[in-house]
Amino acid sequence: MAQQRTLPDFTDLVEQVSPSVVNIRTMERVSSRPAVGGMPNDEEMLEFFRRFGLPIPNIPRQSPRPNRPQAPDEEQPRGVGSGFVLSSDGLIMTNAHVVDGADEMIVTLTDKREFKAKLIGADKRSDVAVVKIEATGLPAVKVGDVSRLKVGEWVMAIGSPFGLENTVTAGIVSAKQRDTGDYLPFIQTDVAINPGNSGGPLINMRGEVVGINSQIYSRSGGFMGISFSIPIDEAMRVSDQLRSTGRVSRGRIGVQIEQVTKDVAESIGLGKVQGALVRAVESGSPAEKAGVEAGDIIVKFDGKTIDKSTDLPRMVGSTKPGSRSTLTVFRRGTTKDLSVVIAEIEADKPAVKTKGKEEKPSPGAVTQAYGLVVADLTDAQRKELKVKAGVRVEGVAEAAARAGLREGDVIVAAANTEVANAKELEALLSKQDKSKPLSILFKRGEWTQYAIIRLGAR
Repeated sequence: MAQQRTLPDFTDLVEQVSPSVVNIRTMERVSSRPAVGGMPNDEEMLEFFRRFGLPIPNIPRQSPRPNRPQAPDEEQPRGVGSGFVLSSDGLIMTNAHVVDGADEMIVTLTDKREFKAKLIGADKRSDVAVVKIEATGLPAVKVGDVSRLKVGEWVMAIGSPFGLENTVTAGIVSAKQRDTGDYLPFIQTDVAINPGNSGGPLINMRGEVVGINSQIYSRSGGFMGISFSIPIDEAMRVSDQLRSTGRVSRGRIGVQIEQVTKDVAESIGLGKVQGALVRAVESGSPAEKAGVEAGDIIVKFDGKTIDKSTDLPRMVGSTKPGSRSTLTVFRRGTTKDLSVVIAEIEADKPAVKTKGKEEKPSPGAVTQAYGLVVADLTDAQRKELKVKAGVRVEGVAEAAARAGLREGDVIVAAANTEVANAKELEALLSKQDKSKPLSILFKRGEWTQYAIIRLGAR
């Protein structure tokens, strides 16, 4: 007789964990600027967003009336995210992208108390940040053991999707060790995660946090059944460094690598498809000094087997710079051990906000009709974003905002055509049938996805 199974009841878990989950609103000091296409500041629309607790869209403001004094700087809502209490004295963990660029952070507890938060440290590579509020006696979360997490296991998320505080969603673990980043093997789930959930906890049926909800795969900007969470053990390692030094120190050895294919493994006698194939060795790097050569396959790091190439940067990255490690390489039919001294990856440089007058791009008439203000990418931006071409979104309104595009996105193609600069995008859009949806391929952070702009939609 088959065992009868019932769906889980999450009510006790919600009561247990929800007091530890917080809402994080970020503010940005900006100067008044003209509206896109002369669009007025619609107070009724803004009141709708305020009433339902939704993040107010970042719509450029209308120029001030002639007889009204204009403040040089004003605080403007920037975004809404989630977080959770790490310690009873006010340490809170969230995503780095939630607090990135914020001039002020407001943390709201479930009892509706609000606190201004101070940034302790943020690490963009892992997307982990720690902030501090001046409060005591807070209910801290229990940290779970990710190694015990199983595919198919029920999990729950609590956060603020679209600014709706303390929203609970649930699902199962779809996959573990999902490769979507250089330094983190993500937990994949089908838990409904939407904008605003970022930074909130992923919770197992024992009421323990096993991950931080960080990313979604989406073509529309909304939930599509695939969500990614940062494993809590990785996040805690990062947070420990952030709390002690305010930054994360990672190791590097100076090699370019790629995955070993089955054909390569068979042709060189490796036997098993494993390891990281060295494509190039940086001149003067620790790897070169250790004797690593292009064409080597690094099969072990400090005795730990490298099953796939993405394992290597994680292992090296989590090793303390200055320490000595052993690389086991497969070269021309034999394996050999090489001793390497780990160097340090250059730290992320904090974004510097320019003071005074800021140059704003002039919007093209057609691009503006789609609700977009865009600017050409500089050489430095293309290199940093790892794109050959594209345009940066400097402002959104109307149709573009409804499609989910936002400031900072990089448009790489429109209507299935690559765009190299703002002039090309303007020319391309001028040829489009305005009655038909326009597909936009854009990059946001490490992710590339589609948005659909419909001019007639409301």
